[in-house]
Amino acid sequence: MREHGYVEGRDYVVEYRTTRGDLGRYGPLAVELVRLPVEVLLVAVCGEPLNAARRATADLPIVVATCNDDMVETGVVTSLRRPGGNVTGLSKVTRELAPKRLSLLKQTVPSISRVAVLWNPVYSDFTADWLELKTAAQSMGITLTSFEFRRAEEIEVAFEAMRQQRLDALITFSDVLTYQFASRVAELASAARLRGIYAFREVPDAGGFMSYGPSIADMWRRSADYIVRILKGSKPADMAIEQPTRFEFVVNLKAARSLGISVPRAVLLQADDVIE
Repeated sequence: MREHGYVEGRDYVVEYRTTRGDLGRYGPLAVELVRLPVEVLLVAVCGEPLNAARRATADLPIVVATCNDDMVETGVVTSLRRPGGNVTGLSKVTRELAPKRLSLLKQTVPSISRVAVLWNPVYSDFTADWLELKTAAQSMGITLTSFEFRRAEEIEVAFEAMRQQRLDALITFSDVLTYQFASRVAELASAARLRGIYAFREVPDAGGFMSYGPSIADMWRRSADYIVRILKGSKPADMAIEQPTRFEFVVNLKAARSLGISVPRAVLLQADDVIE
């Protein structure tokens, strides 16, 4: 917002609300914000956060900073070029990214054959992600095992189940709780001796092994463009849904050493950032 000449407290005020991992709070908090009132609702992700905002208002502009779902397929917008309603923002197009993550993991550790998939079905059903990932896994000779979690406290349970099944590696979808609890996910994966590749660089930044995906920080910055345009009079119905332009492959070599992995040079050459 500062890059657009807007100063918080002088030109705008942010009313910030968080559920702290409690999915039941999305609805009441969305209603609370709409009643203040505010001029724009900024929602972090699709799924229940966006659903709650849409239930709370059909008129107030809603900007989604990092949507995981196909917004046309789910009926949120009419088309990516002309959304047609009160919702606009940025989409992470993750269906193409899950196979890429699995491929990078296989290139790094060719011996893997049994991979855990940690995901949250409450956030999104990840139908497209699952379809693409299963197809890729079959071609690589990899067996996938699903581990679901719906609340932050269930992450530990999922990792204990992975440990008991002695799986080789771990992959995650682009889930908001994995992002929020990046440090805990990295810690649990290390304790379970799982070679993990994640959707967010925040996990290797916190000690995890690898990540591949769009820059979340960049998408949040770009969401400010939408907010400013709306404040100046633009309508969400006419504002095209954007997709990521910046992707990052991050490798944490310290984590690799602790897992006994020697990362191939060919993999390191693909990395955008190597954490020593």
